[in-house]
Amino acid sequence: MVWDRQTKMEYEWKPDEQGLQQILQLLKESQSPDTTIQRTVQQKLEQLNQYPDFNNYLIFVLTKLKSEDEPTRSLSGLILKNNVKAHFQNFPNGVTDFIKSECLNNIGDSSPLIRATVGILITTIASKGELQNWPDLLPKLCSLLDSEDYNTCEGAFGALQKICEDSAEILDSDVLDRPLNIMIPKFLQFFKHSSPKIRSHAVACVNQFIISRTQALMLHIDSFIENLFALAGDEEPEVRKNVCRALVMLLEVRMDRLLPHMHNIVEYMLLRTQDQDENVALEACEFWLTLAEQPICKDVLVRHLPKLIPVLVNGMKYSDIDIILLKGDVEEDETIPDSEQDIRPRFHRSRTVAQQHDEDGIEEEDDDDDEIDDDDTISDWNLRKCSAAALDVLANVYRDELLPHILPLLKELLFHPEWVVKESGILVLGAIAEGCMQGMIPYLPELIPHLIQCLSDKKALVRSITCWTLSRYAHWVVSQPPDTYLKPLMTELLKRILDSNKRVQEAACSAFATLEEEACTELVPYLAYILDTLVFAFSKYQHKNLLILYDAIGTLADSVGHHLNKPEYIQMLMPPLIQKWNMLKDEDKDLFPLLECLSSVATALQSGFLPYCEPVYQRCVNLVQKTLAQAMLNNAQPDQYEAPDKDFMIVALDLLSGLAEGLGGNIEQLVARSNILTLMYQCMQDKMPEVRQSSFALLGDLTKACFQHVKPCIADFMPILGTNLNPEFISVCNNATWAIGEISIQMGIEMQPYIPMVLHQLVEIINRPNTPKTLLENTAITIGRLGYVCPQEVAPMLQQFIRPWCTSLRNIRDNEEKDSAFRGICTMISVNPSGVIQDFIFFCDAVASWINPKDDLRDMFCKILHGFKNQVGDENWRRFSDQFPPPLKERLAAFYGV
Repeated sequence: MVWDRQTKMEYEWKPDEQGLQQILQLLKESQSPDTTIQRTVQQKLEQLNQYPDFNNYLIFVLTKLKSEDEPTRSLSGLILKNNVKAHFQNFPNGVTDFIKSECLNNIGDSSPLIRATVGILITTIASKGELQNWPDLLPKLCSLLDSEDYNTCEGAFGALQKICEDSAEILDSDVLDRPLNIMIPKFLQFFKHSSPKIRSHAVACVNQFIISRTQALMLHIDSFIENLFALAGDEEPEVRKNVCRALVMLLEVRMDRLLPHMHNIVEYMLLRTQDQDENVALEACEFWLTLAEQPICKDVLVRHLPKLIPVLVNGMKYSDIDIILLKGDVEEDETIPDSEQDIRPRFHRSRTVAQQHDEDGIEEEDDDDDEIDDDDTISDWNLRKCSAAALDVLANVYRDELLPHILPLLKELLFHPEWVVKESGILVLGAIAEGCMQGMIPYLPELIPHLIQCLSDKKALVRSITCWTLSRYAHWVVSQPPDTYLKPLMTELLKRILDSNKRVQEAACSAFATLEEEACTELVPYLAYILDTLVFAFSKYQHKNLLILYDAIGTLADSVGHHLNKPEYIQMLMPPLIQKWNMLKDEDKDLFPLLECLSSVATALQSGFLPYCEPVYQRCVNLVQKTLAQAMLNNAQPDQYEAPDKDFMIVALDLLSGLAEGLGGNIEQLVARSNILTLMYQCMQDKMPEVRQSSFALLGDLTKACFQHVKPCIADFMPILGTNLNPEFISVCNNATWAIGEISIQMGIEMQPYIPMVLHQLVEIINRPNTPKTLLENTAITIGRLGYVCPQEVAPMLQQFIRPWCTSLRNIRDNEEKDSAFRGICTMISVNPSGVIQDFIFFCDAVASWINPKDDLRDMFCKILHGFKNQVGDENWRRFSDQFPPPLKERLAAFYGV
């Protein structure tokens, strides 16, 4: 193809017939199902990009070549769109102008497919920063809206909707002189248009500007809401869907404007949640989910509960189409291999160091493990899930007040002869578990055995949901005598882990992991039986469920800890794990869950893991080294080398932490023979926070396990630790803080030169409002430890941190870390007694939180308490101690005689 520079390109450009045929041939071939042909076509298209007017041919086929079939013309436009994305800045001016004018002239093409393609092309050019360089685009599209010709109006609106979706931010900025001031009133006029498609476009366009509280829309908010109400009964589902979506967003942004109409809106949404069109129903169902998160929810909805609850419960049944998609009639599929797209990407959660608490081990961080996700293969979000999620959130708002509305329905559902109905009842029971737990307790002795029976229902979908619902009541099951419910539940769940249906296997494995977390050492008597099942599942499972099985084994190790360290258990468990480990290549993402699992197992087995540690250690170091090398190549030459997946490195660092924690001093030889500390020095400076987070955790664990190898690097490591005490990255900051504390215990007085690098940041963090509990506790422990080894350096600041220090450590269990921290505080008080005077009551309270301190620590407490009492005199002490709550007073008297 030759492009003659002399021709003035604007409209005089004509394609060369031969070139045109060549391109049409390519467009035809690219529709072939044969991947080899497609690959050749890809290469040819890339080559054609060398010719400046190649893109003219593409737009010509799209807009002018009416003799061709529509799919071919549309494809030509989509290839042009990709070229715009990749090379727009290199298009010659003439080409750009030709494309733009052709787009605007053909936005009203009689074919909906061609109109849509032109619209996509326009928004792609617009989002390449060309809204600024195409000043007549928006005015032109807006004026086309007034065209008498339906196609032109619809095409222009389609393009505007795409531009509003892609460029909302810049439309609302001064860059373009705020076109929305004209556009939004214009869109509102079209809410009453006779064509449903155009009404739908109009609402969709305005909807783009609700969440950002765009000024131009806020000025017209009342007329917007009025117009929405006018569309409430629209016969077009797409319009109803957009109306529902608008109301859901307005709940978050302009509740004040909806409140006066709330009763009617709720009535309307109740209707829409039962809409014949599932997309409308789903949009409407989001309303309950959003409303439940608003403080006014409780008052607004209370009178509607009798109507709302049955609607939500009804939405929780599988639809016929769901059952077809889920292959609900296929009961046995365990021998069918998984297709790769069934397997969702996993994200590794990096290691965070946290303290044990005196409560019952319920974590405050929300692990979303028990989200309602029983049927992940259908489009991820559907009416069933949304209804269940809404019921879950409402149960948390109303607590047991919800039960009068639910229990009558539940009775009917749970014992219903139709499996679909019974299944939805079991889902309802699981959804309300968290919010209505207290009120459900009287019914559980009857319900749990019924559910355990449902675990052997003949329908796989009933068995799988029952696993999930039982896991939501695991906490209660574990609180009862083990023989009553725990043992029968465990026995049945283990059978389900070996079910012949893959969905049931998956649900059972996840439920079992939850049960393990709740039951912890209660499971020890049954370990042989549990391991037997889990190991047998190894030989039975297809790809996707293997990944969940790793998780169940890792959780088991976390839950029973050193009880797993028995030769017969190790013999059962380790061979299949190591076999999988040897099969997987370094590039295989299945390593993630396996490494996480091994990390838990190594920590639990401790010395029992020794026979396996060397190859595992070596491979982890290699994974870190490979990833770092790849990252360096990518930094140097990004176009030559791909960026590595750093998750490999993160998981490897975490497994090394697990090894260091489990093997303790036994890891010393392995560290001595490897370059892990050099690698860690690089990891601690990585751009990605999760990499730093995991490397600081490993630093702390290696400090505890074999400090002789860490010590020579301390001068290099400490400044990096200091710069990472930034609470913006909570977990990084937390692990760096913990590592500093561990290092100080090992360094002793030699820690002195490093105190200025870290102390000010730590004191700042402990005084910050809204700092998460874990970070506060670790910060307090590290400040205490620094004061323990270098009291002269830290004690002068005592007054600046003593109060938050005491309040953050009063709730953690007695342990080594708490012990060294309190020794530090006592030492600092003896250096700087005046630093504690004003907040002495907090110190008393913190001392009283100890159950049984070591004798010499108790003596230190005694000395400080009595010293203070003697200094102020009996009379003042009595006045002072009268402010104490009675339990504190009694405790100090009993333990310390004050």
